[in-house]
Parts: sequence; C-alpha cells; structure tokens
Amino acid sequence: MITFAPDIVIAGDVREGLSRTPKMLPPKLLYDAQGSALFEQITCLPEYYPTRTEAAILTAHGDEICSRLGRNVSVSELGAGTATKTRILLRSLLQRQSRVNYFPLDVSDAALQLAKDEVERELGAVNVNPHVGDFEDLTFLAGQTPPRLVLYIGSSIGNLEQEDAISLLQNIAQQLSRGDQLLLGVDLVKNSDVMHAAYNDSAGITASFNKNLLVRINRELGGHFEPDAFCHVSFWNEVSSRIELHLESTCSQSVRVDALDTTLRFYQGERIHTENSYKYTLECLERLLQRGGFAVEQTWTDRDCWFAVSLGVIT
Repeated sequence: MITFAPDIVIAGDVREGLSRTPKMLPPKLLYDAQGSALFEQITCLPEYYPTRTEAAILTAHGDEICSRLGRNVSVSELGAGTATKTRILLRSLLQRQSRVNYFPLDVSDAALQLAKDEVERELGAVNVNPHVGDFEDLTFLAGQTPPRLVLYIGSSIGNLEQEDAISLLQNIAQQLSRGDQLLLGVDLVKNSDVMHAAYNDSAGITASFNKNLLVRINRELGGHFEPDAFCHVSFWNEVSSRIELHLESTCSQSVRVDALDTTLRFYQGERIHTENSYKYTLECLERLLQRGGFAVEQTWTDRDCWFAVSLGVIT
C-alpha cells in the first residue's frame, strides 16, 4: 500500500473544503506546475480578454505610471505567475533607474523559476528574488528598502470575497511606509456574453485547468477521482457580480482520498465550487482601495472600459 506525506496545508484545505455543504476548494490549489502551465495557455486564448487588455493598458501608460513612482523604487508582486505583463513595467522603470530589485511571490515554484529565468534573460538590470508562498505572510514586503511598489495585477484580487480583499489590501498597507505605492489591476463589469466566453473557451483549456485540481489531489493526496466523471461549469452570477467556476459530478459516485483516510460521496449534479472572479465598477474599485488603506492617485482603462489599472499610495 502506498503511503503519502502530503503538504499539511493542502491536505487541510482539501479536507475542510470537501467537508462543507456545498463543497468548495480554494482557488490557490489550481496552481500547481501543470495548473500554472494551463493558465498560461488560457491567457493566450482568443476568448480570454483580461490578459491582453491589461497588457495593452500597461503598454500604453507604462511610462506615465512609472513617472509617478519614486526614484530607485523596488518592485514586489503578489501572484506573479511568469511575470509576462510585469516585464512591460520593468522595461519602463529601467528608463528611469539603472537597476531594479524585483520580488515576485507566487504559490507555484515552477512559474516563479520561469519568471526569474525569463526576466533576467530579457532584462539583465533586473535582480529577481522569488518567494514561494501565498498571501498569509507578507512580511517579506517590510524587509525591502523604500520607496516600494507592490504589483497586484491580473485581477487576481477578484478571486477574493469582498472583506477578504479589503483585509489583504490592509495587510499590504501595514507592511509599507508613507509614499509607497500599490498598482492594482481589476476586471470590470461588462457584457455577460463576453465574460461567459472568457471562462468557457471553445478549446476546453479552462475545463482542463479546472479539472487539473482533481488530478493534483490524486497525485499529492492519493485521491481516486476520475476527472472525466466531473464537468467544468462556469457562469455569470449577476447578483454577486462574479464569474463562478465549479466542477459538477456527472453521476452518483464515491471517491476515496487515501492521505485523508476518507471517502467522499457525490450525488449526480453536485458541485465543487473552485473559484470566483469578481468584476468591479470603477466606483467599487476606488472604494476598495480606500478601505484597504490607499489613496487613489490615478486609474487607467482601455477604450472599452473592460479592465482597469489603478495606482494607490500610502499617505
């Protein structure tokens, strides 16, 4: 019999989430090495507008954004992934200072290693100091020399419930000093068909990304999920202003998870809620930053107002 020594946090998250009614799992579990690779594919899909729209905003306004930053600023990033869009800002910043110290944080070690390799290859004057972890411990921010810029782009804050998002911003603010800044990217409310298509792509990459969570449980916790016995479900919840991702059981089934010494039972149509992606209005974005402890300096959007990037400062 195979024995497992699972990551205690992952095991706890899975046990707690799948014991709930309704069942849920935290979205950070989607981002193992394979999940991160699948997400990178998602960002290039024709239906998935957020990445290219935000990148266009950063390209169009990168110089202006950097002109509002302090001299010799250090850059930290939460949920950095492979830092593809971040390189746009780093290039602009290098026009104003000779070197940049960059501190990316992500739950995926594979994504961070790729980010380090690619950024240092493309931008030799950027010193990359990766940190593997989630947002539970942000004390690494306090150890950097002011002035500091924290990036939280990609609308990752949309994965959080409103109060959790505010608490995270407050936690960031507590690590910073007067004059330090935050650049926050959020997805905006728009035509529901556009949003629906972005999370239900015709190539099925988002479905594979969602189901990979079950593959990860199988690999790391000795789970016996049949991923094809679940279908990807994603829809726009207008009342809550969010896209929801779920995995829906296609039949009545029992699933053993060896490392948890438990058997989970699913009825046909039962769902595991895996992710939310909240969509904001510009007014909600400004209130969010203010409640999080930041004064809004400037907000930039694309022509269609599909996405927003906002610069906040500690006063």
